[in-house]
Amino acid sequence: MMNSESRPLLQWTAAMAMSGTIGAVVLESGAAAPAVAFARCFVGGTLLVLWCLARGWLQAWRPSRRDLGLAVLGGLFLVGNWVLLFASYALSSISVSTVVYHTQPLILVGLAAAFLGEKFAKSHLIRAGIAFGGVALISLSAHGEDGKPVQLAGIALALGAAVLYAGASFVAKQLKHVRPHLLAAVQTTVGALLLAPVLLITPLPSTTSGLLWLVLLGTVHTALMYVLIYASIGKLPTTTVALLSYIYPVVAVLVDIAFYGHRPTWPEAVGMLAVLAAALAPQRTKTGRHTVEQRDGRSAELEVSRATDPCGTRTPGRRS
Repeated sequence: MMNSESRPLLQWTAAMAMSGTIGAVVLESGAAAPAVAFARCFVGGTLLVLWCLARGWLQAWRPSRRDLGLAVLGGLFLVGNWVLLFASYALSSISVSTVVYHTQPLILVGLAAAFLGEKFAKSHLIRAGIAFGGVALISLSAHGEDGKPVQLAGIALALGAAVLYAGASFVAKQLKHVRPHLLAAVQTTVGALLLAPVLLITPLPSTTSGLLWLVLLGTVHTALMYVLIYASIGKLPTTTVALLSYIYPVVAVLVDIAFYGHRPTWPEAVGMLAVLAAALAPQRTKTGRHTVEQRDGRSAELEVSRATDPCGTRTPGRRS
């Protein structure tokens, strides 16, 4: 039987492993990137809304105009990030896109420094240089499924997705007082409404198997994954979260190799290691005190890191 310490560890590990298989689910669906993003928003968002309703969080939420506007803006960034990332898979490979996408923590540091006046150490500049040097190495040496060099457009889309992901996380930093489940529900709902007209151009799959892959993406890789992330990340040490975050890209690379025949070249492998080492290395982060609700209804103070999660929002530190 799991104890209070092992449960969040297993939850976070499971969420990172799920993240690593997203690329495979997207490709197997056979749908265009906008249709995949719509399905993820519609199915995952519906389930998240129902979850919030069941817990009574949605009924009690009284957002200000500013909060609602920021939540919608974050939703636009989040959905745009998904569309670009999903489109990049077909132009490069699952592993290449996923690794390049993991430059986003360093981009977020730059945004925080530029717009919030947050200070960053020289180590961040060094890590950023190493990470983007790795991206350049991948761009020059990576090969796709057909053995030909990956298209630079695929890498550009993955980098664009990383920028939008960082933008969504940056907006979420302004909404630390909003329960993250609610924020995720609002953002996915915005995404579904925004992308619905796109189905006239890029419709959903006509096959049952394609639709089932999209249902899987919305239920397991969105709704369930969000719940696991928010149930665990605030209860784990920052170093543990950073270390286990490696599971996401590692699983993606293994899936790409095992099921899609991707064979990284040595320079490509070195570039991937450079990106992951620079972007995901444990670092000292400031902590803040956040109130979390216990089972008996009382409140307790919990220190959690100001990190962001792979879904494009933030850690579950909140005021209940």
